[in-house]
Amino acid sequence: MAVEAEAGEGEEITEKPKGGRKGLIIALAALLVLGGGGFAGWKMFAGKADGTKAEAEQKPKLPPKYIGLDPPFVVNFEAESMVRFLQVTIGVMTRDAAIETLIKDNDPRVRNDLLMILANQSYETVSTAEGKETLRQRCLESIRAIVREMGGDPKKVEALYFTSFVMQ
Repeated sequence: MAVEAEAGEGEEITEKPKGGRKGLIIALAALLVLGGGGFAGWKMFAGKADGTKAEAEQKPKLPPKYIGLDPPFVVNFEAESMVRFLQVTIGVMTRDAAIETLIKDNDPRVRNDLLMILANQSYETVSTAEGKETLRQRCLESIRAIVREMGGDPKKVEALYFTSFVMQ
């Protein structure tokens, strides 16, 4: 090891090891890097062992549940002074068993509200793709409103599908 001598006027000569500060800085830097890496690893893996936040964020979606509203809806309406009929079969999609139960338990109200919406359509409206999509959205919002009123989360009613749509 190289030694450096320092002396001031009237002082004794003392010897200091050369590079002592560099070794201290390197040791501190290594300690910071290892400590930071250890902390990051702990934060990343700490919650996984006990099933907390990290596991909940990666939880897969539940499979969809389709609720068929049977029997099909049949309504009549006038079109160009003729009586027309509309028969619609509807399926509602959720992933939540409680919402499925809530919709089934309120089937009479759901059917009533959907019949009122369907019966107030015109032939011209429901004969276009845009009209059918608007009607589908109105029916979906109607079911979500019932779910909300019954204390459920309306966002869990994910979709409504017309599985059959016949006009005569």
